[in-house]
Amino acid sequence: MMNNQELKHLAERLMSNNKGILAMDESTGTCDKRFKALGIPQTEEYRRKYRQMIVTTPQLEESISGAILFDETLHQQTDDGQSFLTILKQKDIIAGIKVDQGTIPLSFFPGETITEGLDGLTNRMTNYYQMGLRFAKWRAVIHIDSALPTKTCIAANAYTLARYAAICQEAGIVPIVEPEVLMDGSHTMERCAAVTQDVLKEVFNALYEQKVFLEGMILKPNMVLPGLACPEQNDTETIAYETISCFLKVVPAAIGGIAFLSGGQSPLLASERLNMMQLRYGSIMPWPLTFSFSRAIQQPALEIWKGDDKNVAAAQEALAHRAAGNRAARLAEYNPAS
Repeated sequence: MMNNQELKHLAERLMSNNKGILAMDESTGTCDKRFKALGIPQTEEYRRKYRQMIVTTPQLEESISGAILFDETLHQQTDDGQSFLTILKQKDIIAGIKVDQGTIPLSFFPGETITEGLDGLTNRMTNYYQMGLRFAKWRAVIHIDSALPTKTCIAANAYTLARYAAICQEAGIVPIVEPEVLMDGSHTMERCAAVTQDVLKEVFNALYEQKVFLEGMILKPNMVLPGLACPEQNDTETIAYETISCFLKVVPAAIGGIAFLSGGQSPLLASERLNMMQLRYGSIMPWPLTFSFSRAIQQPALEIWKGDDKNVAAAQEALAHRAAGNRAARLAEYNPAS
């Protein structure tokens, strides 16, 4: 049976010391797509080498409190036979796992998706707990255009997120709840703010209904941003204001913390925006606010590594540098020039 104090303590550890959570849980398809773009062989062995480069990065633990893994990575080892889980443990980085099984089209709702993976989740969670994993992640995807999202799509995804969160907590695992309102499209920042608010309201209603213990969960939301194709790209200060205003309206003060997804923002912009939120609103936020980036930390390292062993040290340096930049942003001390 879950112990709320333990869940709360785990959530606090994930959010402590101004660190963030590294999302290194790209599915095989996503990983292969990124490899292909850089001419890296799309094989399990190269995915292993890539994840080995990440987990063995010197000083990673100075900026990273937890790492979200993909199932394949749980069973992989370094060249000298150490499991990745062992290395993370030695670095005092809490290991987590992506447990959703991706999105499929939502029947009768063109252009919208629902996330799969609830079947058999209780058993999987029990096994993951026994392996030493202490948090999990489930991503729901919300598309914006003039007619989307529909209420049905928001409600269906909120319900599955809440079911997943309850199953996690029952197994003693902290759920990271990720309702991502996508940046794709030409919508304005104001439209994103309205949709994000609706989505978060529905998600927290569902979490209450499923009796999820809020202090023992972490929210992984999008920032409030204009669509990538929107002619008006708002400045950092406006984005910080709109994002924090939105969260203050609908995110309960009780939750364990908020860890932003990067969602396709450039590494520098993602850090600058987090920094501005801490700088302007750090003193009034009721929850700790950090980062849980994937591409915005890994992409520069991936472009240096390119699958070549001789580039590992330089790639690791870039990875540690981006992670440290985001830790500085969490402290409101980020300087893009550095």
